[in-house]
Order: sequence, then C-alpha cells, then structure tokens
Amino acid sequence: MFSVTSVADPVPRSAKTISLLALGAIGVVFGDIGTSPLYAFREALNLAAGDGIVPDEILGVLSLAIWSLMLVVTVKYVLFLMRADNQGEGGVLALTALARRSIGRQTVIAVVLGAAGASLFYGDAIITPALSVLSAIEGLKTIPGAGQIFGEPEIVTITIVILVALFMIQSRGTGSVSALFGPICVVWFLAIGGLGLFHILDEVSILRALSPSYGVVFLATHGVLGLFVLGAVFLTVTGAEALTADMGHFGRLPIQLGWFALVFPALTLNYLGQGAYALNALEVAAAAHQPFGNQDWFFLMAPGALRVPLVIIATLATIIASQAVITGAYSLTQQAIQLGFLPRLRIRQTSANHAGQIYLPSINWLLLAGVLILVVQFRTSTSMAAAYGIAVTGTMVITTCLAYIVTRHVWHWGRLRALAVILPFLALDLIFFGANILRVIEGGWVPLVVAAAIGLLMSTWIRGKRIVGAFEARQSIPLADLAAALAKRPPERVEGTAVFLTANPANTPGALLHNLKHNKVLHERNLIVTVRTADRPMVNTDDRATIVAIDDNFTAVTLTYGFMETPDVPHDLGLAGGAGRIATEGNKTSYFIGRNTLKASAEEGMPLWQDRIFMFLQRNASDPTDFLRIPPGKVLELGEQVTV
Repeated sequence: MFSVTSVADPVPRSAKTISLLALGAIGVVFGDIGTSPLYAFREALNLAAGDGIVPDEILGVLSLAIWSLMLVVTVKYVLFLMRADNQGEGGVLALTALARRSIGRQTVIAVVLGAAGASLFYGDAIITPALSVLSAIEGLKTIPGAGQIFGEPEIVTITIVILVALFMIQSRGTGSVSALFGPICVVWFLAIGGLGLFHILDEVSILRALSPSYGVVFLATHGVLGLFVLGAVFLTVTGAEALTADMGHFGRLPIQLGWFALVFPALTLNYLGQGAYALNALEVAAAAHQPFGNQDWFFLMAPGALRVPLVIIATLATIIASQAVITGAYSLTQQAIQLGFLPRLRIRQTSANHAGQIYLPSINWLLLAGVLILVVQFRTSTSMAAAYGIAVTGTMVITTCLAYIVTRHVWHWGRLRALAVILPFLALDLIFFGANILRVIEGGWVPLVVAAAIGLLMSTWIRGKRIVGAFEARQSIPLADLAAALAKRPPERVEGTAVFLTANPANTPGALLHNLKHNKVLHERNLIVTVRTADRPMVNTDDRATIVAIDDNFTAVTLTYGFMETPDVPHDLGLAGGAGRIATEGNKTSYFIGRNTLKASAEEGMPLWQDRIFMFLQRNASDPTDFLRIPPGKVLELGEQVTV
C-alpha cells in the first residue's frame, strides 16, 4: 500500500482510494469526450468527402483527430492546466477567481475573461445533451431491418422523450444512481476500444495515421476545405474542459490515471478502428468499381447482432455525459452567483451528505427549453455538429489566457518563460477557433447567440450593482460617526438582537438608518454583518467569522465563504463556545435587509433598455432570505428608490 500527495490532492490518498476516485471520474469527467466517437470521425470525413475521397484523406483526417487528442487534451489539459488549480478546484471560474486574487480585485481583465468563459459554457451545455443523445439514438437506423422503422421523426421523438425525462428527474438528485456511472462508462470505453482494435487488425496499415505528417499534408493540400475539416475534427476533444472543471470533486491524480489507463487508449483505438473500417470499405468499393459514400462508421463497426446492445450502452453513455454537463451548469451558476456575475437564484440541495449536489430549477428548465429547440430545429446530429465547436474553442482560448495570468502572477514565472509555454497552446486554440468560425452559418451561430445573451445579462447585472452600490455609498454615513452620535443621544432601546446585513461594514447600513428614522429605536445588541465570497472554493470553519467590536452598541461581523459554498448566516452567527464566537438567541433575533426600489432613467446610469433588464433580474432574483438561509418570519426589509 502506498500514498501520494499532489497540488490538487493535498491529503495523501491510498492506492485503493485513488482507484475508486478514478472510477468515479471515468463516469463523470470523461462522459462528454468519451461519446465523441459517435459522430466526430464521421463528420470530419463527411466534409473531406465532398469531391470523392482517397486513402490519404482518411489517414489525414484520422491523424488530425489523434494528434488533437494528444496535444489539446493530453499535453495542454492533463499535463499542464490541471496544475493551475485554485486549492484543488479547476474550471474557467476557478481560474478567474485565482487570477483576480493574484493581480488584484480592481482589474477588469480577469472578470471579463471569466464572464465570457462562463457565457460560452452555457452554449455548450445546451448542445451537448442534444447532440450526444441524438447521435446515439441514430444508431437505431444501423440495426439490420430497422432502417424502415426508425426514420427521422421516430428518432427525434425518442430523443425528446429521453431528454425530457432526464431533466425532469434532476430535482430528485442523482445520488441513488451516480454509483452506476463509473461502471457503465468503463464498459463503454472497453467496448469502443475493443471494437476499434478488432478492425485495426483487419487493416494494420491504418497505424500510419499515428504520424503527424499525414495531418500536416492534408491541411497543406486542401486549403479552406482543410480548415472546415479541422473544425469538425475538433469534435474529438469537446469535453476537455471537464477535466479541470471537475478536479475539485476527484483530484488531479485520479483524473490523470483514468485518462492514461483507459480513456485515451480506448478513444485512440476506436478512432483508428473507424479509420481502418473506412479504409477497407474504400478499397472494397474501388475493387467493385462502386461509389464510396460516408457512413455511420461507429455503429457499422459492430456486427449486426451486437448493434442493439451497442445502441443501448451508447444511449446510457450519452445520458451520463449529458448529466455531467447539466450538473456542471448548476455548479458554474452557483460560482457565478457567489462571484457576483449573476443575481441570486433558488438553489436546492439534493443530497444531505454531499454539499456539491445541487439543483437550480430556473437553470434546469432554461437548459431543457434550449435543448429541445435544438433537437426540433436541427433534427440530425450531422446538422447540429456544426454548432458544437465554437463554444468549446472559445472557452479554451479564454482558459489559456487566464492560465497566462496564473503563470505570471501565481507561479511567478518570467514573461519569456510564460509566453514560451502559453503561446503554442494559444496558437493551437486560435487555429481551432478560426476553423470553427467558418461554420457559423451552418449552425455555429447558436452557441454565440446563447453566449452573447448570457454575457449581456452578466454585464448588465455587474454594472447595475455597481450603480446601486455607489448610490448607497453616497447616502450612507460612516458607522463610527453614527456610533459616536448615538452614544451622546441614545435612542429608545428594545430587547433582543438586530442583524443588519450590508456589503460595506465601514458605512452605516441603509436599513439601520431607516429603522432609526422611522421606528426611532435601537436594539440591545446590533450586529453589522457582511457576507463575503473568497477567491477560493472553501473556507475553513475556524476562519468563517471575523468579529470587530465597534462600541457597546455595535459589533461588526464578516462571514466569509468560498465560491463553492452556500451561505448560512443564522448558523454561522449562532456558533457558540470558544473565543471570538458569536451567540445569537434565535427567538429574539431580527434580521434587517436593505431592499431598494429601482427606477429606470434614460438620462443617468445605464441606457433605458439595460435598466429594464437589470430591473427584471432584480425582481426575479431569489429572496435573500432563501439564499442566506434566514428564517422569513424574522426579516424586515427597508429601503428607498434608486435610479439606475
């Protein structure tokens, strides 16, 4: 028995623990990239086959696919970016938080990059379930004798039924079935690897595709068409972002183990097998003087008797991949709320044992609506494939830019060293991004529209909150000045504890001023509470509360949470026993929250149309009492009119 420690795995873990975590990672982290063989090679070869196809083109497409897996996934993500973690957490927003902390909160670069990356992720989140499940169900057409039964309408209907059922069960949580994800995906990867190996033995010459020269020659001799094919080849690496985004759940080493021990070999074997099968089909067609047409190579590799089981396991694998993306959207939204990019939304815990298992009703139904629109609009995986790459490549470009900030300001690399490492990755990302941009008209506009809409909401929310915050700062007075004035002229006192929530503890909360102005009373004990989000995923319980006594009347309390945590103000104010802890009497505690009435104006603040959006977001934000877990019956809301 041995144990290991890594940057993302600060606690030594036994070999058994790492193996179990690797099994879990195979079921969650690799679902998206693991289902790419269903459509990636087929779509890339389809673009190359417009004017007929020759063996070198099959080898060229295959070479590009395999080297994309090597360079983008293995080198960039598994070996490099997984080291750029924020206390074990990865993903675009975790990198954003790390970059913000390293170069200062005042910078807008990290905020803009983080918001853009998060926006693009939502475009990816609606395409992945639609494309992956639809491509699996299309395998029904390859079952001998079933081609006439399962036409396009039937396939679309079955896909919609599966997707609706998947989103409807989200509110119940996936804890009871998540233990099956790993074993199912292990069976999936073994199956696709075995299929590929079986056909490689039929056409061993396909191993020539392991040489990058075939891919380079293909791009050099095919001009603009080569770029279109490269955009389709990128489908082989979609899902790479999940390797870093889920690092906090499994740790770096288990994910790396799962990739090198099973996932990467299985994917490589399957793509080589598809290429060998296509190459053999081309030779047969040429010998018979018949035309060669692109086909659904993945399912056709399997013998007819195994097609039904293959479609079933493929469907299960795509459902698991979709589940991972949906869960990722929930987690990303929670992080965005904590970092101030989005308004508060209703968050429900679906597990009493795992804090990370959450459910956001509004995000769930918006994702379902987007997914169903895509399925009904595009109807085939081939039509939808063009829409997939742009969101993923855009996120990858942003992740690479954030990684440069991390290398410079967190790892303290010199500029030349950082550029020498980052620029090749950035160049690779930009080449793929440019290749996918060429497919905007074919469907690539979909994730761009989704990302633009989410980006607009984020920028409007951030700007509107700044305007409201500036207004409140102008209207407030320093808390120390108020405390001194009240000491000279004490108001009427009432028993109990008053908790005033504020974003700026140095200034008097607006709710406190309104309470004094209208009710003309002060409680026996007054806590000025500020809830802050740290630029790290978790905060130790011992570091949760910072307490500063202002005078006999007021105590300032700052509660700090990680961006992966959900605040619980009453619980953390009620921590008792130990130096510096606060103790509140629940039945004698009242919570005062400032809630201002917004007024739109074309003359000041934001444009009128943006005012309307901000006001809509404010109205539909979840009640702060829900978000902060404050008992609704003990809350008083006070405020005034603010022009935005």
